[in-house]
Amino acid sequence: MNPTVFYLNPGATSDVLSIIREELPASWRLLPAEGNEFAEQLSVCDFLLVPDQPVLAQHLTAAPRLTMIQHQGVGYERIDLAACRAKQIPVCLTPEGTTTGVAEHTILLVLALYKRLVVAANGVRAGRWMQWELRPQSFELSGKTLGLVGLGRIGREVARRALAFDCRVVYFDPVVASSDDPRLTRCTSLVELVSSSDIVSLHLPVTSASRKLVNDDLLTHFKTGSVLVNTARGALVDELALLAALNRGHLAGAALDVLEEEPPAASNPLLHMENVLVTPHISAGTRDALKTKMRAAFGNMQRRLRGEPLFHLVPELSDLFEGTA
Repeated sequence: MNPTVFYLNPGATSDVLSIIREELPASWRLLPAEGNEFAEQLSVCDFLLVPDQPVLAQHLTAAPRLTMIQHQGVGYERIDLAACRAKQIPVCLTPEGTTTGVAEHTILLVLALYKRLVVAANGVRAGRWMQWELRPQSFELSGKTLGLVGLGRIGREVARRALAFDCRVVYFDPVVASSDDPRLTRCTSLVELVSSSDIVSLHLPVTSASRKLVNDDLLTHFKTGSVLVNTARGALVDELALLAALNRGHLAGAALDVLEEEPPAASNPLLHMENVLVTPHISAGTRDALKTKMRAAFGNMQRRLRGEPLFHLVPELSDLFEGTA
């Protein structure tokens, strides 16, 4: 059998596709997405590889040969799991390759925000030498308290890096009772964490309970002059509430790799604020991460063909497939 993989990513460039093909098993075929109509690719694909596009019931209906959906990352809220259950299609995730890039990007965003990096660099290009002008609004990471909302794989790696910068690290995670690292302090509530943190960084999935977790009410408990960092999912933050907190000066700034709408409308006011830094969902967007992810994704597809246990099956479908890993 020579399986066909449909890469459901209309934004993939030829360079990205070349990297993916480097990891593609011999004799397998990779079909790229072209335009916004995928009927032809779906009709012949055995596997669906998806980064963050929606996978709807009509996609499954159009894919009679489909045996598995492999998500390139870990956020699967845009996949219709009810339709997958009805058609007995497993959905697996690829946490491999994500952790390092997101952890590094989180620290990068904090440093860039604290040192007003984009403002300073753009100022030089515009002929403004702000050697002294930016000092009153610039800060060091050393000695600050970093509050992690979520202490999973990524949260732990962010903590490890922040400790190297001499940060105090606190965390809140209703699932993680304690940390193996005694240098981390557990908060008993989200309010306790945000009220004591200079930097609040989000590292959790979107669920019915976490959607718009950062809202008007929670923002009132943030420490005055603190900053928010989000490299997880845009839906965790109520952007109108965040905007209001920034405008009234309660928050000193925000660094966002994810937004509620991606790509955002040009009119989104967060894009035009000097104390807000927005990057285009690239925290895990490195060549290193992509190669690691593709090796893991194709390896899981091969396990499916061999009838072996699947890695990282979404828990909502675990009852349908025996022996998953």
